[in-house]
Amino acid sequence: MEKIPLTPRGAQKLRNELMHLMSNERPEIIKAIATARDYGDLKENAEYHAAREKQSFIEGRIKEIEAVISRASIIDPTSMSGETVKFGATVTILYLETEQEQRYQLVGEPEADTSQNRISVASPVARALIGKSLGEVVTIKSPRGNQDCEIIALEYL
Repeated sequence: MEKIPLTPRGAQKLRNELMHLMSNERPEIIKAIATARDYGDLKENAEYHAAREKQSFIEGRIKEIEAVISRASIIDPTSMSGETVKFGATVTILYLETEQEQRYQLVGEPEADTSQNRISVASPVARALIGKSLGEVVTIKSPRGNQDCEIIALEYL
């Protein structure tokens, strides 16, 4: 079984979501199903079908989170250092064509969130950066075409 790399923050976020689903969402949906059953004929009961669909989603998400947590390999970026890009690194790159700076943290797939500049280690940008050094020029291959960038900062926060 393949391990899934996660930062401590990402693992905690998943644990919190799991606890919320199990202690809040699951009991609420059970009550909603019971209430909807009281309305009568289940074949034409929209509330019942909606509640069952939501229950299916919640149970699926619980199983998904449990599977990720059971296979997690928690890697603390604060315990790492060096001049090469590794999992957990926060990397600032300069796109040479546009002279635009972008900062990313390389994290596990389940915790990736592009709105917070946390990208999956499996993404094209992360794959291009892994193993490269501070000051090195890297070509990132993406659906938009190849982009050259320079690694201008590297931190393990």
